Amino acid sequence: MTTLKKGDKAPNFSGTDQDGKKHELADYAGKKLVVFFYPKASTPGCTAEACDLRDNFERFKANNYELLGVSADSQKAQLKFKDKYEFPFPLIADEDKSVINAFGVWGPKKFMGKEYDGIHRTTFVIDEKGIIEEVIEKVKTKEHASQILK
Repeated sequence: MTTLKKGDKAPNFSGTDQDGKKHELADYAGKKLVVFFYPKASTPGCTAEACDLRDNFERFKANNYELLGVSADSQKAQLKFKDKYEFPFPLIADEDKSVINAFGVWGPKKFMGKEYDGIHRTTFVIDEKGIIEEVIEKVKTKEHASQILK
């Protein structure tokens, strides 16, 4: 699964958000970047996670962090999710899984006895120089902001 670890250079990704705007790693040079991958927009766990990040957004801004959510949902689904919950950060619609695969968060999962491939809920904290500071694989959806802002 995730082969990226603390100290690695973050992948030079490029993805399009809910409004059709392109985001690349280079856009965030000089800022800390939190890239959080979630399985599906508007599902209970993903909603709890994104809302916790939204509710702590001012704390992130105060510490020079930008946030970027990523899932394989369509642009339309991401827009609906963002608008419904008023997220102040962009959501990448990674339908071709190029960003998901670049970060290595796609792979086998188990749910209710069934095995399938999907996105592993994982968060990467990237420093101002594009180096991964932290990889959070055991995301606590209701208190994710406190896992990042220690």
